[in-house]
Amino acid sequence: MLLYYLIAAVAGAVIALAIYIAVTRATSKGRANAIIEKASLEAENIKQQKMLQAKEKFLQMKSDHENYVNNKNNELRERENNIKSREGQLNQQASELGRKQHDIDSQKGQLNAQKAQLETKLQECDRLTAQVNKELESIAGMTADEAKKMLVENMKAEARTEAQAYINDTMDEARLNAAKEAKRIVINTIQRTATETAIENAVTTFPIDNDEVKGRIIGREGRNIRALEAATGVEIVVDDTPDAILLSAFDPVRREVARLSLHQLVIDGRIHPARIEEVVAKVSKQLEDEILETGKRTCIDMGIHGLNIELVKLIGRMKYRSSYGQNLLQHSREVANICAIMASELGLNPKVARRAGLLHDIGKVSENEPELPHAILGAKLAEQYKERPEVCNAIGAHHEEMEMTSIYSPLVLVGDAISGARPGARREVIESYIKRLKGMEELAASYPGVTKSYAIQAGRELRVIVGAEEVSDDQAARLSTDIAQRIQDEMTYPGQVKITVIRETRSVAIAK
Repeated sequence: MLLYYLIAAVAGAVIALAIYIAVTRATSKGRANAIIEKASLEAENIKQQKMLQAKEKFLQMKSDHENYVNNKNNELRERENNIKSREGQLNQQASELGRKQHDIDSQKGQLNAQKAQLETKLQECDRLTAQVNKELESIAGMTADEAKKMLVENMKAEARTEAQAYINDTMDEARLNAAKEAKRIVINTIQRTATETAIENAVTTFPIDNDEVKGRIIGREGRNIRALEAATGVEIVVDDTPDAILLSAFDPVRREVARLSLHQLVIDGRIHPARIEEVVAKVSKQLEDEILETGKRTCIDMGIHGLNIELVKLIGRMKYRSSYGQNLLQHSREVANICAIMASELGLNPKVARRAGLLHDIGKVSENEPELPHAILGAKLAEQYKERPEVCNAIGAHHEEMEMTSIYSPLVLVGDAISGARPGARREVIESYIKRLKGMEELAASYPGVTKSYAIQAGRELRVIVGAEEVSDDQAARLSTDIAQRIQDEMTYPGQVKITVIRETRSVAIAK
Protein backbone atom coordinates (compact mmCIF):
# COMPACT_ATOMS: atom_id res chain seq x y z
CA MET A 1 0.00 0.00 0.00
CA LEU A 2 2.85 2.24 0.83
CA LEU A 3 4.41 1.46 -2.56
CA TYR A 4 1.20 2.41 -4.26
CA TYR A 5 1.16 5.79 -2.50
CA LEU A 6 4.81 6.32 -3.37
CA ILE A 7 4.25 5.59 -7.07
CA ALA A 8 1.20 7.88 -7.11
CA ALA A 9 3.24 10.69 -5.54
CA VAL A 10 6.04 10.29 -8.08
CA ALA A 11 3.55 10.20 -10.94
CA GLY A 12 1.92 13.33 -9.60
CA ALA A 13 5.26 15.10 -9.35
CA VAL A 14 6.15 14.12 -12.93
CA ILE A 15 2.81 15.36 -14.19
CA ALA A 16 3.24 18.65 -12.30
CA LEU A 17 6.75 19.09 -13.72
CA ALA A 18 5.48 18.42 -17.25
CA ILE A 19 2.71 20.95 -16.81
CA TYR A 20 5.22 23.58 -15.48
CA ILE A 21 7.58 23.04 -18.39
CA ALA A 22 4.74 23.36 -20.90
CA VAL A 23 3.49 26.56 -19.32
CA THR A 24 7.02 28.02 -19.13
CA ARG A 25 7.71 27.30 -22.79
CA ALA A 26 4.50 28.96 -23.85
CA THR A 27 5.34 32.09 -21.83
CA SER A 28 8.95 32.33 -23.19
CA LYS A 29 7.77 32.00 -26.78
CA GLY A 30 5.34 34.85 -26.29
CA ARG A 31 8.04 37.06 -24.87
CA ALA A 32 10.44 36.17 -27.67
CA ASN A 33 7.89 37.07 -30.30
CA ALA A 34 7.24 40.38 -28.57
CA ILE A 35 10.99 41.17 -28.50
CA ILE A 36 11.39 40.22 -32.16
CA GLU A 37 8.43 42.36 -33.14
CA LYS A 38 9.85 45.30 -31.17
CA ALA A 39 13.29 44.84 -32.75
CA SER A 40 11.71 44.75 -36.19
CA LEU A 41 9.96 48.05 -35.52
CA GLU A 42 13.18 49.71 -34.25
CA ALA A 43 15.13 48.39 -37.28
CA GLU A 44 12.48 49.80 -39.59
CA ASN A 45 12.72 53.19 -37.83
CA ILE A 46 16.52 53.22 -38.07
CA LYS A 47 16.32 52.25 -41.72
CA GLN A 48 13.93 55.10 -42.40
CA GLN A 49 16.21 57.59 -40.53
CA LYS A 50 19.35 56.44 -42.40
CA MET A 51 17.54 56.70 -45.72
CA LEU A 52 16.45 60.25 -44.82
CA GLN A 53 20.02 61.17 -43.81
CA ALA A 54 21.46 59.67 -46.99
CA LYS A 55 18.94 61.60 -49.06
CA GLU A 56 19.78 64.86 -47.26
CA LYS A 57 23.53 64.21 -47.77
CA PHE A 58 22.95 63.52 -51.43
CA LEU A 59 20.96 66.72 -51.84
CA GLN A 60 23.70 68.73 -50.02
CA MET A 61 26.48 67.26 -52.19
CA LYS A 62 24.40 67.91 -55.28
CA SER A 63 23.94 71.55 -54.22
CA ASP A 64 27.69 71.96 -53.52
CA HIS A 65 28.57 70.44 -56.88
CA GLU A 66 26.16 72.73 -58.69
CA ASN A 67 27.68 75.76 -56.89
CA TYR A 68 31.23 74.61 -57.83
CA VAL A 69 30.20 74.13 -61.45
CA ASN A 70 28.54 77.57 -61.50
CA ASN A 71 31.68 79.22 -60.05
CA LYS A 72 33.90 77.52 -62.64
CA ASN A 73 31.55 78.58 -65.39
CA ASN A 74 31.69 82.17 -64.13
CA GLU A 75 35.51 82.07 -64.04
CA LEU A 76 35.63 80.67 -67.56
CA ARG A 77 33.27 83.39 -68.77
CA GLU A 78 35.48 86.08 -67.10
CA ARG A 79 38.63 84.65 -68.69
CA GLU A 80 36.88 84.47 -72.03
CA ASN A 81 35.87 88.11 -71.68
CA ASN A 82 39.45 89.10 -70.70
CA ILE A 83 40.86 87.19 -73.68
CA LYS A 84 38.39 88.89 -76.01
CA SER A 85 39.30 92.30 -74.53
CA ARG A 86 43.06 91.55 -74.89
CA GLU A 87 42.47 90.36 -78.42
CA GLY A 88 40.74 93.64 -79.18
CA GLN A 89 43.65 95.61 -77.75
CA LEU A 90 46.17 93.56 -79.75
CA ASN A 91 44.15 94.13 -82.92
CA GLN A 92 44.11 97.86 -82.19
CA GLN A 93 47.90 97.86 -81.57
CA ALA A 94 48.44 95.90 -84.79
CA SER A 95 46.45 98.54 -86.64
CA GLU A 96 48.54 101.32 -85.08
CA LEU A 97 51.77 99.49 -85.96
CA GLY A 98 50.56 99.12 -89.49
CA ARG A 99 49.87 102.86 -89.71
CA LYS A 100 53.31 103.63 -88.19
CA GLN A 101 55.00 101.28 -90.66
CA HIS A 102 53.20 103.04 -93.47
CA ASP A 103 54.37 106.40 -92.13
CA ILE A 104 57.94 105.09 -91.83
CA ASP A 105 57.87 103.81 -95.38
CA SER A 106 56.66 107.18 -96.62
CA GLN A 107 59.35 108.99 -94.58
CA LYS A 108 61.96 106.58 -95.92
CA GLY A 109 60.93 107.45 -99.46
CA GLN A 110 61.21 111.15 -98.66
CA LEU A 111 64.68 110.61 -97.12
CA ASN A 112 65.84 108.72 -100.20
CA ALA A 113 64.67 111.60 -102.35
CA GLN A 114 66.47 114.11 -100.10
CA LYS A 115 69.59 111.92 -100.16
CA ALA A 116 69.59 111.93 -103.94
CA GLN A 117 69.22 115.74 -103.94
CA LEU A 118 72.05 116.02 -101.38
CA GLU A 119 74.37 113.84 -103.46
CA THR A 120 73.65 116.02 -106.45
CA LYS A 121 74.44 119.15 -104.44
CA LEU A 122 77.64 117.54 -103.05
CA GLN A 123 78.81 116.75 -106.56
CA GLU A 124 78.10 120.33 -107.57
CA CYS A 125 79.98 121.55 -104.47
CA ASP A 126 82.99 119.33 -105.29
CA ARG A 127 83.01 120.69 -108.81
CA LEU A 128 82.89 124.28 -107.58
CA THR A 129 85.57 123.55 -104.95
CA ALA A 130 87.90 122.10 -107.58
CA GLN A 131 87.29 125.12 -109.79
CA VAL A 132 88.01 127.53 -106.90
CA ASN A 133 91.17 125.59 -105.96
CA LYS A 134 92.45 125.86 -109.52
CA GLU A 135 91.81 129.59 -109.51
CA LEU A 136 93.56 129.94 -106.09
CA GLU A 137 96.55 127.91 -107.30
CA SER A 138 96.89 130.14 -110.35
CA ILE A 139 96.64 133.28 -108.19
CA ALA A 140 98.94 132.08 -105.31
CA GLY A 141 101.46 130.33 -107.48
CA MET A 142 101.43 127.09 -105.35
CA THR A 143 99.53 123.86 -105.37
CA ALA A 144 96.87 122.89 -102.87
CA ASP A 145 99.16 120.30 -101.24
CA GLU A 146 101.88 122.90 -100.75
CA ALA A 147 99.38 125.36 -99.22
CA LYS A 148 98.00 122.64 -96.98
CA LYS A 149 101.49 121.68 -95.81
CA MET A 150 102.34 125.31 -95.04
CA LEU A 151 99.10 125.74 -93.12
CA VAL A 152 99.75 122.56 -91.12
CA GLU A 153 103.24 123.73 -90.18
CA ASN A 154 101.96 127.12 -89.08
CA MET A 155 99.22 125.49 -87.03
CA LYS A 156 101.73 123.10 -85.42
CA ALA A 157 103.98 125.98 -84.37
CA GLU A 158 101.03 127.92 -82.99
CA ALA A 159 99.71 124.84 -81.19
CA ARG A 160 103.13 124.14 -79.63
CA THR A 161 103.35 127.69 -78.33
CA GLU A 162 99.84 127.58 -76.88
CA ALA A 163 100.42 124.11 -75.42
CA GLN A 164 103.66 125.19 -73.75
CA ALA A 165 101.97 128.25 -72.28
CA TYR A 166 99.09 126.09 -71.07
CA ILE A 167 101.50 123.55 -69.57
CA ASN A 168 103.42 126.28 -67.75
CA ASP A 169 100.20 127.80 -66.39
CA THR A 170 98.91 124.40 -65.35
CA MET A 171 102.17 123.45 -63.62
CA ASP A 172 102.32 126.79 -61.80
CA GLU A 173 98.73 126.41 -60.68
CA ALA A 174 99.32 122.80 -59.60
CA ARG A 175 102.42 123.79 -57.62
CA LEU A 176 100.57 126.64 -55.97
CA ASN A 177 97.55 124.53 -55.08
CA ALA A 178 99.68 121.59 -53.92
CA ALA A 179 101.81 123.84 -51.71
CA LYS A 180 98.75 125.53 -50.23
CA GLU A 181 96.99 122.25 -49.60
CA ALA A 182 100.08 120.64 -48.08
CA LYS A 183 100.66 123.62 -45.81
CA ARG A 184 97.02 123.65 -44.77
CA ILE A 185 97.02 119.96 -43.90
CA VAL A 186 100.30 120.07 -41.98
CA ILE A 187 99.44 123.29 -40.10
CA ASN A 188 95.96 122.00 -39.28
CA THR A 189 97.48 118.72 -38.09
CA ILE A 190 100.02 120.44 -35.86
CA GLN A 191 97.39 122.76 -34.38
CA ARG A 192 94.96 119.92 -33.65
CA THR A 193 97.56 117.60 -32.11
CA ALA A 194 98.21 118.04 -28.42
CA THR A 195 101.87 117.62 -27.52
CA GLU A 196 103.20 116.48 -24.22
CA THR A 197 106.95 116.20 -23.92
CA ALA A 198 108.35 113.51 -21.62
CA ILE A 199 112.09 113.87 -21.15
CA GLU A 200 114.00 110.94 -19.74
CA ASN A 201 117.72 110.43 -19.20
CA ALA A 202 119.98 107.55 -18.27
CA VAL A 203 119.93 108.11 -14.50
CA THR A 204 117.13 107.59 -11.97
CA THR A 205 117.34 109.03 -8.46
CA PHE A 206 116.06 106.83 -5.63
CA PRO A 207 115.34 108.82 -2.45
CA ILE A 208 116.15 107.34 0.96
CA ASP A 209 115.26 108.54 4.45
CA ASN A 210 118.63 108.36 6.20
CA ASP A 211 122.15 106.95 6.08
CA GLU A 212 121.07 103.84 8.02
CA VAL A 213 118.86 102.76 5.15
CA LYS A 214 121.70 103.52 2.73
CA GLY A 215 124.00 101.26 4.76
CA ARG A 216 121.48 98.41 4.74
CA ILE A 217 121.15 98.76 0.98
CA ILE A 218 124.95 98.58 0.60
CA GLY A 219 125.22 95.57 2.90
CA ARG A 220 128.28 93.99 4.43
CA GLU A 221 131.26 94.74 2.19
CA GLY A 222 128.79 95.82 -0.51
CA ARG A 223 127.25 92.38 -1.08
CA ASN A 224 123.70 93.70 -1.35
CA ILE A 225 124.75 96.26 -3.96
CA ARG A 226 126.55 93.59 -5.99
CA ALA A 227 123.55 91.25 -5.77
CA LEU A 228 121.18 94.00 -6.89
CA GLU A 229 123.45 95.01 -9.78
CA ALA A 230 123.77 91.36 -10.89
CA ALA A 231 120.03 90.77 -10.70
CA THR A 232 118.93 93.95 -12.51
CA GLY A 233 121.87 94.89 -14.78
CA VAL A 234 121.82 98.42 -13.38
CA GLU A 235 124.79 100.30 -11.99
CA ILE A 236 124.05 101.61 -8.50
CA VAL A 237 126.00 104.71 -7.57
CA VAL A 238 126.31 105.44 -3.87
CA ASP A 239 128.16 108.71 -3.30
CA ASP A 240 128.04 111.63 -0.91
CA THR A 241 124.68 112.80 -2.24
CA PRO A 242 122.48 113.09 0.84
CA ASP A 243 119.26 111.08 1.00
CA ALA A 244 119.62 109.62 -2.52
CA ILE A 245 121.05 106.72 -4.49
CA LEU A 246 121.58 106.91 -8.27
CA LEU A 247 120.49 104.10 -10.61
CA SER A 248 122.35 104.30 -13.92
CA ALA A 249 121.51 102.26 -17.06
CA PHE A 250 120.75 102.98 -20.70
CA ASP A 251 117.70 100.68 -20.52
CA PRO A 252 114.76 102.42 -18.76
CA VAL A 253 113.08 99.05 -18.11
CA ARG A 254 116.05 97.87 -16.09
CA ARG A 255 116.13 101.16 -14.16
CA GLU A 256 112.42 100.83 -13.40
CA VAL A 257 112.86 97.23 -12.18
CA ALA A 258 115.73 98.34 -9.93
CA ARG A 259 113.77 101.31 -8.58
CA LEU A 260 110.65 99.26 -7.76
CA SER A 261 112.74 96.47 -6.25
CA LEU A 262 114.59 98.91 -4.01
CA HIS A 263 111.28 100.46 -2.99
CA GLN A 264 109.85 97.08 -1.91
CA LEU A 265 113.05 96.04 -0.16
CA VAL A 266 113.22 99.26 1.84
CA ILE A 267 109.54 98.97 2.86
CA ASP A 268 109.92 95.28 3.77
CA GLY A 269 113.17 95.85 5.69
CA ARG A 270 114.67 92.46 4.79
CA ILE A 271 117.61 93.23 2.50
CA HIS A 272 119.95 90.34 1.66
CA PRO A 273 121.03 88.65 -1.61
CA ALA A 274 118.41 85.88 -1.57
CA ARG A 275 115.59 88.33 -0.82
CA ILE A 276 116.92 90.70 -3.49
CA GLU A 277 116.76 88.01 -6.19
CA GLU A 278 113.24 87.04 -5.09
CA VAL A 279 111.97 90.63 -5.15
CA VAL A 280 113.63 91.41 -8.51
CA ALA A 281 112.00 88.35 -10.10
CA LYS A 282 108.61 89.33 -8.67
CA VAL A 283 108.95 92.96 -9.77
CA SER A 284 110.05 91.89 -13.26
CA LYS A 285 106.91 89.80 -13.59
CA GLN A 286 104.75 92.69 -12.33
CA LEU A 287 106.43 95.08 -14.75
CA GLU A 288 105.78 92.72 -17.67
CA ASP A 289 102.11 92.66 -16.68
CA GLU A 290 102.12 96.45 -16.41
CA ILE A 291 103.77 96.71 -19.85
CA LEU A 292 101.03 94.53 -21.35
CA GLU A 293 98.33 96.58 -19.58
CA THR A 294 99.93 99.81 -20.86
CA GLY A 295 99.87 98.43 -24.41
CA LYS A 296 96.22 97.43 -24.08
CA ARG A 297 95.20 100.83 -22.67
CA THR A 298 97.08 102.59 -25.45
CA CYS A 299 95.33 100.51 -28.14
CA ILE A 300 91.94 101.22 -26.55
CA ASP A 301 92.68 104.95 -26.28
CA MET A 302 93.75 105.09 -29.93
CA GLY A 303 90.79 102.99 -31.14
CA ILE A 304 93.04 100.25 -32.54
CA HIS A 305 91.76 96.68 -32.34
CA GLY A 306 92.86 93.24 -33.43
CA LEU A 307 96.59 93.65 -32.72
CA ASN A 308 98.64 90.56 -31.98
CA ILE A 309 99.45 90.25 -28.27
CA GLU A 310 103.19 90.47 -28.99
CA LEU A 311 102.70 93.80 -30.78
CA VAL A 312 100.66 95.00 -27.80
CA LYS A 313 103.61 94.13 -25.51
CA LEU A 314 106.00 96.03 -27.76
CA ILE A 315 103.73 99.08 -27.61
CA GLY A 316 103.72 98.86 -23.81
CA ARG A 317 107.53 98.65 -23.74
CA MET A 318 107.68 101.98 -25.59
CA LYS A 319 106.69 103.67 -22.32
CA TYR A 320 110.15 102.84 -20.97
CA ARG A 321 112.10 103.84 -24.08
CA SER A 322 113.23 107.27 -25.24
CA SER A 323 114.62 108.58 -28.52
CA TYR A 324 116.74 111.74 -28.37
CA GLY A 325 115.18 112.44 -24.97
CA GLN A 326 111.62 112.05 -26.37
CA ASN A 327 109.44 109.36 -24.79
CA LEU A 328 108.88 106.73 -27.48
CA LEU A 329 105.29 105.87 -26.57
CA GLN A 330 104.28 109.53 -26.46
CA HIS A 331 106.07 110.08 -29.78
CA SER A 332 104.27 107.11 -31.38
CA ARG A 333 100.87 108.28 -30.10
CA GLU A 334 101.59 111.74 -31.48
CA VAL A 335 102.62 110.34 -34.87
CA ALA A 336 99.48 108.16 -34.93
CA ASN A 337 97.23 111.18 -34.33
CA ILE A 338 99.07 113.26 -36.92
CA CYS A 339 98.77 110.49 -39.53
CA ALA A 340 95.05 110.00 -38.78
CA ILE A 341 94.34 113.72 -39.17
CA MET A 342 96.23 113.96 -42.46
CA ALA A 343 94.53 110.79 -43.75
CA SER A 344 91.12 112.28 -42.96
CA GLU A 345 92.06 115.49 -44.77
CA LEU A 346 93.15 113.46 -47.82
CA GLY A 347 90.09 111.19 -47.88
CA LEU A 348 92.01 108.06 -46.75
CA ASN A 349 91.22 105.60 -43.98
CA PRO A 350 92.26 107.27 -40.69
CA LYS A 351 92.19 103.96 -38.77
CA VAL A 352 94.85 102.39 -41.01
CA ALA A 353 96.97 105.56 -40.81
CA ARG A 354 96.68 105.67 -37.00
CA ARG A 355 97.64 101.98 -36.80
CA ALA A 356 100.73 102.49 -38.95
CA GLY A 357 101.73 105.61 -37.00
CA LEU A 358 101.47 103.87 -33.63
CA LEU A 359 103.53 100.86 -34.81
CA HIS A 360 106.17 102.75 -36.80
CA ASP A 361 108.90 102.57 -34.09
CA ILE A 362 108.28 99.06 -32.67
CA GLY A 363 111.67 98.03 -34.09
CA LYS A 364 113.35 100.20 -31.44
CA VAL A 365 111.99 98.12 -28.55
CA SER A 366 112.54 94.69 -30.08
CA GLU A 367 115.41 92.58 -28.76
CA ASN A 368 115.71 90.51 -31.96
CA GLU A 369 118.20 91.27 -34.75
CA PRO A 370 119.49 94.55 -33.29
CA GLU A 371 121.89 94.95 -36.23
CA LEU A 372 118.98 95.74 -38.57
CA PRO A 373 117.67 99.33 -38.93
CA HIS A 374 114.70 99.75 -36.62
CA ALA A 375 112.34 100.60 -39.52
CA ILE A 376 113.17 97.38 -41.41
CA LEU A 377 113.00 95.35 -38.19
CA GLY A 378 109.61 96.89 -37.35
CA ALA A 379 108.27 96.00 -40.81
CA LYS A 380 109.45 92.40 -40.38
CA LEU A 381 107.77 92.16 -36.97
CA ALA A 382 104.52 93.59 -38.30
CA GLU A 383 104.57 91.15 -41.22
CA GLN A 384 105.36 88.28 -38.85
CA TYR A 385 102.31 89.12 -36.73
CA LYS A 386 99.97 89.32 -39.76
CA GLU A 387 99.57 93.08 -40.12
CA ARG A 388 98.20 94.50 -43.38
CA PRO A 389 100.77 94.98 -46.20
CA GLU A 390 100.20 98.76 -46.35
CA VAL A 391 100.89 99.03 -42.61
CA CYS A 392 104.09 96.95 -42.92
CA ASN A 393 105.31 99.08 -45.81
CA ALA A 394 104.55 102.32 -43.97
CA ILE A 395 106.60 101.08 -40.97
CA GLY A 396 109.55 100.00 -43.09
CA ALA A 397 109.61 103.07 -45.33
CA HIS A 398 109.26 105.85 -42.75
CA HIS A 399 113.03 106.49 -42.98
CA GLU A 400 113.10 105.74 -46.74
CA GLU A 401 115.08 102.53 -46.14
CA MET A 402 112.43 100.60 -48.08
CA GLU A 403 110.60 101.45 -51.29
CA MET A 404 107.24 103.12 -50.65
CA THR A 405 104.43 101.02 -52.11
CA SER A 406 101.64 102.14 -49.75
CA ILE A 407 99.75 105.44 -49.87
CA TYR A 408 100.11 105.60 -46.07
CA SER A 409 103.94 105.46 -46.12
CA PRO A 410 104.44 109.19 -46.88
CA LEU A 411 101.97 110.05 -44.10
CA VAL A 412 104.01 108.12 -41.51
CA LEU A 413 107.24 109.66 -42.81
CA VAL A 414 105.83 113.19 -42.52
CA GLY A 415 104.17 112.50 -39.15
CA ASP A 416 107.44 111.16 -37.73
CA ALA A 417 109.30 114.24 -39.00
CA ILE A 418 106.68 116.63 -37.57
CA SER A 419 106.71 114.94 -34.16
CA GLY A 420 110.49 114.59 -33.92
CA ALA A 421 111.66 117.86 -35.42
CA ARG A 422 109.27 120.32 -33.78
CA PRO A 423 110.84 122.68 -31.23
CA GLY A 424 111.05 121.17 -27.75
CA ALA A 425 110.23 117.62 -28.81
CA ARG A 426 113.76 116.28 -28.60
CA ARG A 427 116.54 117.43 -26.33
CA GLU A 428 119.83 118.67 -27.69
CA VAL A 429 122.78 120.18 -25.95
CA ILE A 430 122.45 123.95 -26.33
CA GLU A 431 126.05 124.37 -27.51
CA SER A 432 125.65 121.85 -30.34
CA TYR A 433 122.31 123.37 -31.25
CA ILE A 434 123.76 126.89 -31.54
CA LYS A 435 126.81 125.55 -33.36
CA ARG A 436 124.61 123.81 -35.92
CA LEU A 437 122.60 126.97 -36.61
CA LYS A 438 125.72 129.09 -36.95
CA GLY A 439 127.23 126.52 -39.28
CA MET A 440 124.18 126.73 -41.56
CA GLU A 441 124.38 130.52 -41.72
CA GLU A 442 128.14 130.49 -42.39
CA LEU A 443 127.74 127.87 -45.10
CA ALA A 444 125.17 130.00 -46.91
CA ALA A 445 127.22 133.19 -46.47
CA SER A 446 130.24 131.56 -48.14
CA TYR A 447 128.56 131.77 -51.57
CA PRO A 448 129.22 134.89 -53.71
CA GLY A 449 126.32 137.31 -53.96
CA VAL A 450 124.84 136.36 -50.56
CA THR A 451 124.33 139.43 -48.37
CA LYS A 452 122.59 137.91 -45.34
CA SER A 453 121.50 134.47 -44.08
CA TYR A 454 119.22 133.53 -41.18
CA ALA A 455 118.49 130.13 -39.64
CA ILE A 456 114.91 130.19 -38.31
CA GLN A 457 112.26 127.78 -36.97
CA ALA A 458 114.75 125.91 -34.77
CA GLY A 459 117.03 125.31 -37.73
CA ARG A 460 114.38 123.80 -39.98
CA GLU A 461 114.49 126.74 -42.43
CA LEU A 462 117.39 128.76 -43.80
CA ARG A 463 116.60 132.07 -45.48
CA VAL A 464 119.27 133.45 -47.78
CA ILE A 465 119.12 137.05 -49.08
CA VAL A 466 121.13 137.75 -52.26
CA GLY A 467 121.89 140.95 -54.15
CA ALA A 468 119.67 141.52 -57.15
CA GLU A 469 122.57 142.98 -59.19
CA GLU A 470 124.89 140.03 -58.58
CA VAL A 471 122.52 137.03 -58.75
CA SER A 472 119.88 136.40 -61.43
CA ASP A 473 116.64 134.46 -60.99
CA ASP A 474 118.12 131.31 -62.56
CA GLN A 475 121.23 131.60 -60.39
CA ALA A 476 119.02 131.99 -57.29
CA ALA A 477 117.25 128.72 -58.10
CA ARG A 478 120.60 126.94 -58.56
CA LEU A 479 121.94 128.51 -55.35
CA SER A 480 119.10 127.06 -53.23
CA THR A 481 119.75 123.61 -54.69
CA ASP A 482 123.53 123.85 -54.09
CA ILE A 483 123.10 124.99 -50.47
CA ALA A 484 120.60 122.19 -49.80
CA GLN A 485 123.00 119.61 -51.24
CA ARG A 486 125.92 120.88 -49.15
CA ILE A 487 123.86 120.89 -45.94
CA GLN A 488 122.71 117.36 -46.69
CA ASP A 489 126.28 116.15 -47.33
CA GLU A 490 128.19 118.05 -44.64
CA MET A 491 125.84 118.59 -41.69
CA THR A 492 123.82 116.49 -39.22
CA TYR A 493 120.31 117.67 -38.39
CA PRO A 494 116.90 116.21 -37.42
CA GLY A 495 114.06 116.20 -39.92
CA GLN A 496 114.36 118.48 -42.96
CA VAL A 497 115.84 121.91 -43.67
CA LYS A 498 114.08 124.25 -46.10
CA ILE A 499 116.34 126.67 -48.01
CA THR A 500 114.66 129.87 -49.24
CA VAL A 501 116.69 132.22 -51.47
CA ILE A 502 115.25 135.76 -51.59
CA ARG A 503 116.19 138.06 -54.46
CA GLU A 504 114.54 141.46 -54.61
CA THR A 505 115.16 144.81 -56.23
CA ARG A 506 114.46 147.97 -54.22
CA SER A 507 114.11 151.45 -55.66
CA VAL A 508 114.25 154.29 -53.14
CA ALA A 509 113.42 157.94 -53.81
CA ILE A 510 113.01 160.79 -51.38
CA ALA A 511 110.40 163.49 -51.80
CA LYS A 512 111.50 166.88 -50.38
